[in-house]
Amino acid sequence: MGPALHWFPEEAPLTQLAATLVGMANSAGGTIFLGIAPRSGHVLGVNDVETAIDRFFQAALLAEPPLLLPVPHVFTVGSMVIVQVLVPPGLPHVYNLDGRYLWREGRENNPIPPRRLRQLLLERGEVQFETRLLPDASLEDMDLEQVMDYVQNYQAAARPENPNQPANWQEILLQRGCLKQVAGDFQPTYAAMLLFSRYPQRWLPSATILAARFSGVAFADRFIKLHIEGSLPEQLRQAENFVRTNLQSVVRLIGLRRQETLEYPFEAVRELLVNAVSHRDYNLQGDPIHLNIFADRLEVISPGGLPGPVNLDNLLEARFSRNAVIVQVLSDLGFIERLGYGLDRVVTLMHQNGLQPPRFDEVAGTFKVTLFNEPTGEEAFPDLSRFREMDLNPRQEMALNHLVSHRRISNSDLQALCPEVHPESLRRDLADLVSRGVLIKIGDKRATYYILK
Repeated sequence: MGPALHWFPEEAPLTQLAATLVGMANSAGGTIFLGIAPRSGHVLGVNDVETAIDRFFQAALLAEPPLLLPVPHVFTVGSMVIVQVLVPPGLPHVYNLDGRYLWREGRENNPIPPRRLRQLLLERGEVQFETRLLPDASLEDMDLEQVMDYVQNYQAAARPENPNQPANWQEILLQRGCLKQVAGDFQPTYAAMLLFSRYPQRWLPSATILAARFSGVAFADRFIKLHIEGSLPEQLRQAENFVRTNLQSVVRLIGLRRQETLEYPFEAVRELLVNAVSHRDYNLQGDPIHLNIFADRLEVISPGGLPGPVNLDNLLEARFSRNAVIVQVLSDLGFIERLGYGLDRVVTLMHQNGLQPPRFDEVAGTFKVTLFNEPTGEEAFPDLSRFREMDLNPRQEMALNHLVSHRRISNSDLQALCPEVHPESLRRDLADLVSRGVLIKIGDKRATYYILK
């Protein structure tokens, strides 16, 4: 269902405006037009327009929580003034009007069915599935060996001077949001079971990864398959081993040397797996995460669409965690950088390896990332092959290889690469490359840097 459009005359009641704003905010967004027609003997002026805009903001304040809207756009059609208000898609809350949760169905604002309302609350982070308690789970269902491994990582990273350090593992997991206290007893959440249980699939059978390698470019009868179960950290380790075993080796020219590497950057695939495990919708059961490796591409498909305000247009910049507890614990364990999705790093790694950019899709309630192993056909990094026959010293080769990913080099950059070499020797190395027509010197004194000619 795409963004909706609705027209109101200027005398429309505030409650009707508010209901439509709430309905659009809880759906895919939309646009409302408020028409101001000239009355007999009255010329429309600034006060009429400001009054109409004020009505929109009054209607928005009737919502709970109050809707924050962009500044309205005003334009004219003939003698009529139109006030246009945009309700953005993917707003961070679920809104109600006098306790009624509404959404758009056609041109109407109707109550949201209970099951869809619950799903919407989970999607927008109003209710977090990972923080809910399991009805029949206890601390005995947790693997203490995994817990203590995590505690050691947590304590190693903690500041020793902090006087508020938790005293035992239960308090650490309570602080991290994995446990809750009920009537004085600790009880595990879904996040705790996913991260530390001996077998979380007892409660969430689809919280797994199905990895497969196909020999061709489509699904076929002949393939290598691995159904990966266990806790999330264990699943990631098994998935990484599957990737290392089943990716083919290729030879690419990088800098001055031909290097043997995997058909996809391993770190890019790892980022996709960590992203899928961290941000999938665990409330949706029935399908695992899929890792499919074909002859021409690699796919990672995660149940659940993009969370909260994240969409296909802003996913490289937006930051929103559907599973903030899981993300934090995996970050403590070194799997994920706390502030990022890692997708921007995937784009960079593919470019640095001369491969096509990844493709991002939302398909039938899933988020799918596709990597292609065909080169872009464009020069992703400088072609240094023409310098291979030159009599370059090792420091000059290091300088040129530095230019593969950095595009420029300064004296201080080369000094960092060769810390035991006298700065004057390094300056002469760069000057020699300039005189031989390899580099161009840019700037002067401390602002000097060099680029390939």
